[in-house]
Amino acid sequence: MTKNQSDRVLLDIDNGIATVTLNRPDKYNGLDMPMFEAIAATARKLKKERHVRAVILNGNGEAFCSGLDVKRVSSNPVNFLKLLIKPGRKISNLAQDVGYLWREVPAPVIAATHGYCFGGGFQIALGADFRFTTADCEFSIMETKWGLIPDMSLTVTLPELIPIDLAKELTMTARRFDGNEAKAMGLVSRVCDDPVAEARQFAETLCQQSPDAVAASKLLFNRAWQAGDRESLAWETRLQKKVLGRANQRVAVARNSGKPEQSYGDRRDF
Repeated sequence: MTKNQSDRVLLDIDNGIATVTLNRPDKYNGLDMPMFEAIAATARKLKKERHVRAVILNGNGEAFCSGLDVKRVSSNPVNFLKLLIKPGRKISNLAQDVGYLWREVPAPVIAATHGYCFGGGFQIALGADFRFTTADCEFSIMETKWGLIPDMSLTVTLPELIPIDLAKELTMTARRFDGNEAKAMGLVSRVCDDPVAEARQFAETLCQQSPDAVAASKLLFNRAWQAGDRESLAWETRLQKKVLGRANQRVAVARNSGKPEQSYGDRRDF
């Protein structure tokens, strides 16, 4: 077991499953600058951890994340520069990193939401591969309420889930909706009484599969889902060549051929 703790994000890695907990419960896990930096740093760390097989992303206290802490961040105008500047050759800035970087973690990421999932918090959840929620969790793309637009990678993640007219409606109205409506719209994967427990059970199921196949599947869909035919087919071939005949693929064959004692190794880099 590996444990790590910062002021804003807790990380616990146990038996290949990383649990990431937003930890500012007195402010409903609102995003201040230390929270932005801690989330991005945690995602970057997990991107490198080849033994991590699945990630559960949740919030401490009464909410998953209430979004941007406008008062705290705006107390220093320099903060907005830090959030919006793109250093070097990066494609994303710090504001976008907290949602987008979860897509770059090779292991599947499951967001378990409850209470409030507003604005930037919703965009963090959208960066996950799966979203489990309680029925009474409240969601909102809330930026327009404050005269802003969503700018934390929503334009990458939301089009994979809903049509453009619905995306415009939810953004322009900033209306709140619950977990059941989110499920009906295709924004969440499951509605359940205990999202963290169900996420853990699902993560354990994923851990029974080849970590190479799971990681390659995530990369395949992220790169090819909205690409043209030529690029999509090329990604299929490119990634299949990286898993076919490799050690974890051979283990998968053995485990499905009456040799369950065979164990997977750490995932490959793709």
